[in-house]
Amino acid sequence: MQSPGDLELNRRDLVAGASVAAAATAFPGSARAQSTDAEGAVLTKMSLTVNGERRELELDTRTTLLDAVREHLHLTGAKKGCDHGQCGACTMIVDGRRINSCLTLAVMHQNDAVMTIEGLGKPGDLHPMQAAFIKHDGYQCGFCTPGQICSGVAVIAEIRSGIPSHVSADLNGPYEVTDAEIRERMSGNICRCGAYSNIVEAITEVAGRQA
Repeated sequence: MQSPGDLELNRRDLVAGASVAAAATAFPGSARAQSTDAEGAVLTKMSLTVNGERRELELDTRTTLLDAVREHLHLTGAKKGCDHGQCGACTMIVDGRRINSCLTLAVMHQNDAVMTIEGLGKPGDLHPMQAAFIKHDGYQCGFCTPGQICSGVAVIAEIRSGIPSHVSADLNGPYEVTDAEIRERMSGNICRCGAYSNIVEAITEVAGRQA
């Protein structure tokens, strides 16, 4: 007959073994992923036109557009916020349409035209949207501001192009630059400082100048 001590040891072994088995079931690809990384990244050559300049890159195929621009081209205006496409801090304009650059791979944009906040304007020659954000105090802490400004530029273009939003009454347009349209279209850009009303004012002013 086994002693109580032997039974206790067996219980511990059983629990430990079950934990290892559960971990292996939950993460079946972990060992394979490690071996793949050890074998080296898959690199590819590609071209992008960033802020009007042709750029040649050699990237790991898993590199996001955000990381390609920030880490390889050293344009750090676009920010990595949530890294899940929920905050809008990484917003860039690609071929005229705004995207969350953290959710798209760089290799998917071969030969595309990418516009970041650095390409919109510079000190002494600001884009009207940048100037309006300063005037209406839309910057706040500034972390989310590059994405907000890029989205603001794109929002006006979307409305002028007749692209409807969730609050548009008629899918066939035309659309006006109203507070409701701006707020709905900018809802993917989160500002934790609460500068929303100031941002709406800035976008409205720029839209009025372009009317």
